Amino acid sequence: MKIGPYPLVSPVYVAPMAGVTDAPFRKIAREFGAGLACTEMISSEALVRQHRESFRLMDLRWDQRPVSVQLMGGDPGVMAQAARMAEAAGADIVDINMGCPVPKVVKTSGGSSLLRDPDRACRVAEAVVGAVSVPVTVKIRLGWDFATRNYLEMATRLETTGIQGLAVHGRTRSQRYDPAADWMAIAQVKAAVRIPVAGSGDLRTADDAVRRIRESGVDAVMLGRGILGNLWLVQQTVARLTTGESIPPLSWIEQIGLVRRHCDLVLDYYGPERGPRLLRKFIAWGLRGFKGAARLRTMVQSVASPADVTLVLDAALAIDPGPFSLDGEIEAAPASCEAA
Repeated sequence: MKIGPYPLVSPVYVAPMAGVTDAPFRKIAREFGAGLACTEMISSEALVRQHRESFRLMDLRWDQRPVSVQLMGGDPGVMAQAARMAEAAGADIVDINMGCPVPKVVKTSGGSSLLRDPDRACRVAEAVVGAVSVPVTVKIRLGWDFATRNYLEMATRLETTGIQGLAVHGRTRSQRYDPAADWMAIAQVKAAVRIPVAGSGDLRTADDAVRRIRESGVDAVMLGRGILGNLWLVQQTVARLTTGESIPPLSWIEQIGLVRRHCDLVLDYYGPERGPRLLRKFIAWGLRGFKGAARLRTMVQSVASPADVTLVLDAALAIDPGPFSLDGEIEAAPASCEAA
């Protein structure tokens, strides 16, 4: 499949997740065959105001191409300006967040608040499409709440603005991440538009992805919470969808090796002072799923240096985990949004 002029190596996207999908995370995901990875959500207002952290979020030096930059905001003019800045920074695709359910995002008229105002949503999309020469995509939910599930109106109207791709998370804003995602609704979106559609929600295994593509007809799947602590799921899903191969889960030693690889990249990218603090959640996620994990989590919370990282991972290797499984999602989604 393609987004605009860009052929993707696989029909597997990595969902933009604030606090998660930074440059090291995207690097591993692309190495494992993801066809598209997106930056963490960036506030258009903050970017236009030249906030330093917004530019760091848009650092694409480590990324394989194509790479997408996701912007959030409800002001068409500001979003257009931010999109031009993203293109200048090297974005191959600009993605508009119309799905984030987090209150601090919604109150700014961005994220899923745009689902309540399709006219404004289309003005935002039109402004961004008109501002850049690269493809523009949009991520939506099914609506604000169950009484206002306007996903078909949103999808068809957004298509007319000139966007070149759509991702649909199969829940409304009010549902957040429960109950189960509605893939029948996602299938309706796919049938209603001609642009590529990616489906998102409850993708915990490679078999889930195969079944959902078969049932809904979507062009791609977007992995979110299922890969927190289990980036190997990216490679498993890519293999099943592209070659039909079933790749087994990692052994305990291999899982620790993957966590260590992620740690090394984070320390390299952020440095020895900031990196260890950012790693705590990733290490905790990667060491879940076996008897005795709680003891290691206590150590993880005190990680403050590269030496501490090594200490925790060496301790993990010394443990006989017995049977363990990384199947399933992290119970709590990231404090930010769009952990699909």
